[in-house]
Amino acid sequence: MFRHLFKLFTLFSSLLPAFMMLSSCAGQAPEQASPGSEGAPTPQVLKVAFLYVGPVGDAGWSWAYDQARKDLEQQFPWVETTYLESVPEGAGAERVLTQLAEKGYDLVFATSFGYMDPVIQVAERYPGVTFMHCSGYKRAANVGTYFGRMYQAKYLAGFIAGSMSETGKLGYVAPHPIPEVIRHINAFNLGARAANPLATVNVVWTNSWFDPGKEKEAALALLDAGADIIATGADSAAPLQAAQGRGALAMGYDSDGRQFAPQAFLTAPVWDWSVIYREVVQQVRNGTWKSSDSWTGMESGLVKLAPLSDLVPPELQEAVAQKQEAIVSGELKVFAGPWSWQDGSPAFAQGELPTDQQLLAMNTFAQGVVGAVPR
Repeated sequence: MFRHLFKLFTLFSSLLPAFMMLSSCAGQAPEQASPGSEGAPTPQVLKVAFLYVGPVGDAGWSWAYDQARKDLEQQFPWVETTYLESVPEGAGAERVLTQLAEKGYDLVFATSFGYMDPVIQVAERYPGVTFMHCSGYKRAANVGTYFGRMYQAKYLAGFIAGSMSETGKLGYVAPHPIPEVIRHINAFNLGARAANPLATVNVVWTNSWFDPGKEKEAALALLDAGADIIATGADSAAPLQAAQGRGALAMGYDSDGRQFAPQAFLTAPVWDWSVIYREVVQQVRNGTWKSSDSWTGMESGLVKLAPLSDLVPPELQEAVAQKQEAIVSGELKVFAGPWSWQDGSPAFAQGELPTDQQLLAMNTFAQGVVGAVPR
């Protein structure tokens, strides 16, 4: 997803609004001492910036992030925030990150996988700034990483879909072929097959995090192929709306989204990023922050399932609640064996669990998923 570089003029044009926003942010360059180290001076105001890969109006990923940003300002009067939306992944992000560091921001949240290398490069030049990167695996003294075990909520969504589908054919609108997305599709598939062992999950790729037009086309193609319930890993409500237009059912992602397709909406795996934000800003302000990787699940409240709609039968709602309790308690492990890869070869034996490293590197579909992972 990072290969397609725009021509210089196009890139400059796409970044110009971000630069104009930054030029209005007053501030001095930060001192070159890590604010995360013990005994570092506590700033009177903690300046926190956010990089979003999509528009805050996407009603999905970036919107959910921005709700948590607003929560920070409400909870902590000493926090001052700004955000930059639709920042391209790759080289363009490095320029924006540099501008933020130069403007004196103490803490920067980079909220998309494709910001990983730019964060590492800029962090090396600005050791006095703390960076938090979402879903990445590269860290440094002033760079931490964080994500959530969204596969838990995806499993529950799949269980609902597998239980309610009349055809046994489910559709999944997939953004980019990276481990995060593949892991979520596999979890959705395992949940569906826990309800219906013959269920299949058909996948169509959009190769974009946010493109309502492509997402709608993908959903319609899945419906044409026989799917009667649509799920999505992309950022807009277009798949929900496409399903409603065809009289099918659907699930959102990132945020609730039921208002966009109330006649189709079942539920949505959603994020509450304030769980991470509140903890990190207090650590940075107190001088106790240290570089680490955070990967929590439903037990922390970071990952949730939106309230089930009335379209979900009461007995199924009760079964989902029981499974969620089992996940939170640790009794139910989503990827515990036995299950197989797409080609039928064993993935994990009875009771065997994948390590976090195996989950984070997952790049192969499970048996029951229909479609290919682009290589």
